[in-house]
Amino acid sequence: MRVIGLMSGTSYDAIDAAAADLTLDGDRLTLTPLGLISRGYEEGLRSRLAAALPPAATTLAEVCRLDTGIGRAFAAAAVEADRELCDGRAELVASHGQTVYHWVADGRVHGTLQLGQPAWIAEATGLPVVADFRPRDIAAGGQGAPLVSLVDRMWLRGRPGSPAALNLGGIANITAADGTAFDTGPANALIDAAVCEATGGRLAYDLDGELAARGTVDEGLLARLLAEPYYALPAPKTTGKELFHLPYLREALEGYEELPAEDVVATLTRLTARTVADAVRSVRASEAVVSGGGTRNPALMAAVRAELGDGIPVRTSDELGLPAAAKEAYAFAVLGFLTLHGLPGTVPASTGARHASVLGSITPGRRGMPWPRGAAGARGPERLVVNGHGSGGR
Repeated sequence: MRVIGLMSGTSYDAIDAAAADLTLDGDRLTLTPLGLISRGYEEGLRSRLAAALPPAATTLAEVCRLDTGIGRAFAAAAVEADRELCDGRAELVASHGQTVYHWVADGRVHGTLQLGQPAWIAEATGLPVVADFRPRDIAAGGQGAPLVSLVDRMWLRGRPGSPAALNLGGIANITAADGTAFDTGPANALIDAAVCEATGGRLAYDLDGELAARGTVDEGLLARLLAEPYYALPAPKTTGKELFHLPYLREALEGYEELPAEDVVATLTRLTARTVADAVRSVRASEAVVSGGGTRNPALMAAVRAELGDGIPVRTSDELGLPAAAKEAYAFAVLGFLTLHGLPGTVPASTGARHASVLGSITPGRRGMPWPRGAAGARGPERLVVNGHGSGGR
């Protein structure tokens, strides 16, 4: 089955559309990557999205407008991916949507909201769309994240030792070989906020890690940041920009107003590296396989390697056949495929749910409702093999 996975992460800098051929044979799922397109949000839409995110106030009218605008943007990306990557032969779209709120209180997740109305995608492409992946796991008592943990476990199964998959988006998350998975804290979220603030919005992120490379880590500020209670919470746990946002950073910087921007960014980069490394060590990983936008930041990757030392190798997912920039979009393509086949898409040990669940809701395409091709409640595949690459999944 040819599937397009759509993803926009907590950095909301672009919509990624990854296309794949997926073939299920017993307990083995084979993924053949067909390519990735990445398209930034139109600036007006991105600005409105940023203005509506917590802790800012918004209105239901603006939420409705954003749901439509984001849905149309995702639809345009899906149409382009079908045309350019699939020769017009895609059969399914799996859309993560854009997370705008993840409701965490007292250590539990009570709800989550992803915008990007899937009806726009179905109408534009004519294809069935699987969307709204996270709520079902939350209804089953889980955190609703990290949902990529099932894909990570299948993909890394068979590698020697105890590999851990690490994604560096706006928020960082980790999946261990034993199924433990959680958000470690901010990856790029606070770095991006600091850069945007320091440049008056001229830059949205630390391009090539240049600011961090010019700066010096302030140990006092780093210690203050590391005192954040979230880091000490046990897994499973999830977080987002509801916690790690610009006002949070401004409060942390009180008393450090004279610190050069380069030093602030260097310190925040070290914060990400330290908390990520602590997480990798906590799950006794033998190696860290890294994906996400953070892999394009040489200063951050160097800091992660320095924190982990020589004992735990750090490699990007590209080395194992999945492009680092596209891995999460491919993961949601897999989850959509599983949903259409009536197969579970969660690991209870990873999210804390009472049981595994078939995820998402299906919006029919022009040909009506696609019937699941498997049996609800059946066990899903145990191994994911990336076609043309020998690592993992064996």
